Amino acid sequence: MTQSITVEQSRELDDKTINKIGIPSMVLMERAGLKIYQDMLDNKELNLDNVLILAGTGNNGGDGLVVARLLETHGYKVSILTVGNPDHASEDHKKQARICDYYQIPKVFMNANFDKYTTLVDALFGSGLSRNVGGDFATVIDNANGSAPKIHAIDIPSGLNGDTGEVMGTAIKAASTSTIAYPKVGMLKDEAKPYTGKIYVDDIGIYRGNTFENA
Repeated sequence: MTQSITVEQSRELDDKTINKIGIPSMVLMERAGLKIYQDMLDNKELNLDNVLILAGTGNNGGDGLVVARLLETHGYKVSILTVGNPDHASEDHKKQARICDYYQIPKVFMNANFDKYTTLVDALFGSGLSRNVGGDFATVIDNANGSAPKIHAIDIPSGLNGDTGEVMGTAIKAASTSTIAYPKVGMLKDEAKPYTGKIYVDDIGIYRGNTFENA
């Protein structure tokens, strides 16, 4: 049976892995990005000819930027739409954004036509979302859901409550999701299935005990 964790447990495990065990957060972000990229290659339902990364300014968005770089360096066409105030971005997100700038990955803006892309990557919010989605984020989610390309979500479809599986105002309807370390309990509820699609569970070295146990 697949192990699952709550949002609070996910937060605690991140803190333990980074601050107690001592694995730097950038290392975990790099591992996550590589796993997500590999999941996308594995999912033959995704057309990776022209990918748009929808990136928030937190670490979930940072994971998306790693994916953008891996796509770029492996010959795929990729662009980035950053949603939110970059001045308030997490430190790891800022580092990944500078790396993407080095590789000159194209940036697009809120008026981008999502229908011109073949796959969208949802890297807007992680599992810790605590209030209903609004503003530009709601606009982007609704535009993504209403567009032609399939969506691959990172960790949890943005707008989905990680504990209850409920939609918080609006939520990404993903064809597939790469969840980090363990699925969040809300993702496994019946009402969440139309939003998560196929779930990949990515082992990046975050464990409840001292060994990998998510089987």
